Amino acid sequence: MTRKYFGTDGIRGQANTFPMTADMAMKVAMATAIVLLERHPKQPTGRVVVGKDTRLSCYMLEQAITAGFLSMGLDVILTGPVPTPGVAMLTRSLRADVGVMISASHNAFQDNGIKLFGADGHKLDDDIEREIEAKLDNGLNDGLALPADLGKAARLDDVLGRYAESVKRSLPRGESLDGLKVVVDCANGAAYKVAPQVLWELEAEVIPIGIEPNGRNINDGYGATATENLQKMVLDRGADVGIALDGDGDRLIMVDELGRKIDGDQLMGALTLAMHEDGLLKGNGLVATVMSNLGLERMLKSKGLDMVRTGVGDRYVMEAMKVGGYNLGGEQSGHIIMSDYGTTGDGLVAGLQILALLNRTGAKASDVLNVFQPVPQLLKAVRYSNGTPLDKTEVKDAIGQAEHNLANDGRVLVRASGTEPVIRVMAEGDDQAKVQNIVNDLCAVIEKASNCA
Repeated sequence: MTRKYFGTDGIRGQANTFPMTADMAMKVAMATAIVLLERHPKQPTGRVVVGKDTRLSCYMLEQAITAGFLSMGLDVILTGPVPTPGVAMLTRSLRADVGVMISASHNAFQDNGIKLFGADGHKLDDDIEREIEAKLDNGLNDGLALPADLGKAARLDDVLGRYAESVKRSLPRGESLDGLKVVVDCANGAAYKVAPQVLWELEAEVIPIGIEPNGRNINDGYGATATENLQKMVLDRGADVGIALDGDGDRLIMVDELGRKIDGDQLMGALTLAMHEDGLLKGNGLVATVMSNLGLERMLKSKGLDMVRTGVGDRYVMEAMKVGGYNLGGEQSGHIIMSDYGTTGDGLVAGLQILALLNRTGAKASDVLNVFQPVPQLLKAVRYSNGTPLDKTEVKDAIGQAEHNLANDGRVLVRASGTEPVIRVMAEGDDQAKVQNIVNDLCAVIEKASNCA
């Protein structure tokens, strides 16, 4: 059974347009409460943690989600702006039954989303999301609490202090970042206060950018998906390294001292090798997604290390990590999960591990963070509006032909995005010209099929 509202990372869409309306947000909260109460009739706390990023629409959705949970008799703890991994951490720390993060991650401010975490701090699995969707479509009023049993809401003080301490505990006591000059780009998002604070407390020389959110500038020219300003600042200020977080702080991209962008694959590769050398790597390798570069897989194999691939989405990475006993996983886009320190992708935690590695070795970022030669890879997106074109015969035939053409020296991946209405087309192989032709041809076929829908 496919999911109707949930994608690869919660529910997402344009703010104040279905399904990201106040009415829908309230119903999601009500449905989530009903499912939790049915699964766990004797709730340990009856408590929900609700966090958000800095988007203008978060005010509206926060109030609606709060009302939904209160109407079902659950108490709500409001955190204000905090990174997504902070919500996961607080859900466990406060013994809450569920955590909610209001964010569309790296998307522009016009979009928003709802991410749900269980009591263990892990994102809800597909089965629970299907149950929530079923409740959304089948009415909610039967679960309403009696007047005397309505929930209460309260704001939690020192949320960022709690998160900062949990992040710093990922480094050994006494280890500092003294001597490092770091530019940190907070994307005008949820980490705009806490990321510079953590780096300063660990004694780095901190140059913060993207720290003036106004509700409309999240991810706009700053952050993990727009690193040009960070690259320029690293060069202009002679910094040792730059780190870029996305709007909700669960993604990390870095810039070396030469101003070159370092993606999640290189960061995961560097961490895997360092952890293996220090005897800290579990599972003899890394969990990554189908999007990670073939060059990373080849490099790890040459070192006797494994790389397990999953579908796109950090929760699928986390599931595979748990099954295989791995403690490191992530995505090319910069979601990096270090399960010794948290239950979901955490850009700040991953960034601290890299910065500490640079400080311990005294090596330059350009040396430490370029651990493999990427195979030529091209990724493009085709937007659609009238239903996915992937079911059309001509598209299936074109994909089959592309796979045949790259069968011996590369890969083709075509998938519908789980967060926006686009088809993502990726190919990689040793022949760059062939890769480019295959991607362009596939995009043309998909675009034509979409326009004919």
